[in-house]
Amino acid sequence: MFAAAGYMRFWRAILGLALLLGWSFAAASTLVVKASRVWPSPEYSRITLELSDVPSFRHFQLKNPERFVLDIERVEPEALADLAGKITAQDAYVAGVRVARNRPGVTRIVIDLKTEVRPQVFTLRPMGDYAHRLVIDLYPTQTQSIEQQVEAAIARAEGPKPEGRKPAEARGSMMRLITVAIDAGHGGEDPGAIGARGTREKDVTLAIARRLKAQIDRMDNMRAVLIRDGDYFIPLHERVNKARRLQADLFVSIHADAFLKPTARGSSVFALSEHGATSAAARWLAKRENEADLIGGVNLNVKDAYLKQTLLDLAQTATIADSLKVGRAVLEELGGINTLHKPQVEQAGFAVLKAPDIPSILVETAFISNPEEEAKLKDEAYQDKMAAALANGIKRYFDRNPPLARNRVAQNF
Repeated sequence: MFAAAGYMRFWRAILGLALLLGWSFAAASTLVVKASRVWPSPEYSRITLELSDVPSFRHFQLKNPERFVLDIERVEPEALADLAGKITAQDAYVAGVRVARNRPGVTRIVIDLKTEVRPQVFTLRPMGDYAHRLVIDLYPTQTQSIEQQVEAAIARAEGPKPEGRKPAEARGSMMRLITVAIDAGHGGEDPGAIGARGTREKDVTLAIARRLKAQIDRMDNMRAVLIRDGDYFIPLHERVNKARRLQADLFVSIHADAFLKPTARGSSVFALSEHGATSAAARWLAKRENEADLIGGVNLNVKDAYLKQTLLDLAQTATIADSLKVGRAVLEELGGINTLHKPQVEQAGFAVLKAPDIPSILVETAFISNPEEEAKLKDEAYQDKMAAALANGIKRYFDRNPPLARNRVAQNF
């Protein structure tokens, strides 16, 4: 009798242990959804799921109406309950999102679309502060002609003309309209550097870029176009391509980076280098900025993703010389409102400056890693001063170096 009772206790213990291990295994096999994010932009819409491990998934499209469907394994639908609420009416491509259990162990995400799309779905390994990510990029299939792209980008970025400003043709035919492409660094999945008080570089750069655009738009014979006018990610090579499609006369990339030491301070201006960097700091900074694509997330499986960028590297000597000229004009103006980190324009291999036919500079407005400068960068009055200094430097450059006449609309490349 005692032997039988002991036998039963033994097997009950084994069964309990098996159940415990089974539950533990089931819990361990479920992916934790650390975050879900939606990034709408004029060019495409991005949905990102940040997960505890590499996901297994499949996707397909349905028509009448247009839908994109993603089946993801080991994710509970309750973990994505807030995803639908992150879709806004302003999203150009996504109308809504529905999430439900499709079958045991599989959750189905249905994205209702406003138009036919060309999806790109890919995973990203942990990078920076991010865990594993599953990225859904939804691009429109009906692409505009190059002329339509230029006109649409100009109309979007310019908005209504400031009061009292006459059209370029009314100001005389001797001077053509000068276009300045303003690139607010980082954006979307890529926050850039983050200050001790939580200030994000991507927010500061966009605020200053918008102020700079307003300053330039008030100048005769000049207009500015924002490469990024919202919180979304644009790959570095596409920022360059967009400026070229706009046939910009100048490309200005705005940043507010961090350095290893919080004591680093001051404003800097950089141009591209065909060879080595002019200082160790410039080399370090260029490497950090060029990693933006890894953090922001680019689908490297797409063929020819960087082909155009490679072609841009072929003929830049004259353009770099012009970049140094505008850089010096801007640096002189910056010296009037802030300490200069270096008294001369530095050079390094910044990917975002590699347009062969557009003078291009990268401006480090201040070090967000310096507590005093972080406070300045958050101050709207200082942002206005920074924008005014940049605008004055740009104007001084074009006063001395008026651009040649050319066709208004760029050719495809």
